[in-house]
Amino acid sequence: MLSLVIGLLLTVAWLAGPRPAAAQDAAWAALARGGHVVLMRHALAPGIGDPDDFRLGDCTTQRNLSEAGREQARRIGERFRERGIEVGEVRSSRWCRCRETARLLGLGDVTLTPALDSFFRDRSTAERQTDAARALIRGWSGEGNLVLVTHQVNITALVGGGVGSGEIIVVRADEAGLVRVGSLR
Repeated sequence: MLSLVIGLLLTVAWLAGPRPAAAQDAAWAALARGGHVVLMRHALAPGIGDPDDFRLGDCTTQRNLSEAGREQARRIGERFRERGIEVGEVRSSRWCRCRETARLLGLGDVTLTPALDSFFRDRSTAERQTDAARALIRGWSGEGNLVLVTHQVNITALVGGGVGSGEIIVVRADEAGLVRVGSLR
C-alpha cells in the first residue's frame, strides 16, 4: 500500500512539474510545419472518472469542466491562433468534458469519435479503441494538424506516461509506430 501511495505521489509531482522548454519548442515547431497530431487531454474537470449514474448522452450525469477548465480550453485555442497553427480537423471523445473542451478551443468543427472515448471504467474496449486511434493517427495526411481531444487513459495507452488536464502531446506516425515530438502545457 505504501509503495502505491508513493508511486501516486511521484506521478502527481511529475504531472504538476514544468515541462522542459525544449519539449515545448519542439512541439510548437512541429505544429507550425503541419502534418502532426495533437493528443490533448480534456481541460480541467475536477475529480476522477465519472459518477456511478453516468450516461453518455446526459452531461448532468458526468464529470464536467469547471470554470477554470473552460478558461483553460479557451486559452489553449488562443495560443494556437496567436502562433498561426493550422488545424485541419478536430475530433473529440463523446464525453461532455472532451466535447466542450474541443468546442471551446475554437479551432474548427468538432467530429465526435468513439475511438477517443474513455475506457477508464471498462478496460475491455481498451485494445480495440487504442488500435482505432492509432489507425486514425497513421492515416492523417490532411492539411495542417489533426487535434484529438480525449482522456488521460487513452493518451497513456497510445504514448505511455501520464498527462495533466489540458496537456498536449504532439506526435507523428512513422513505420515503427507513434513518435512523440514534444509536449505543451
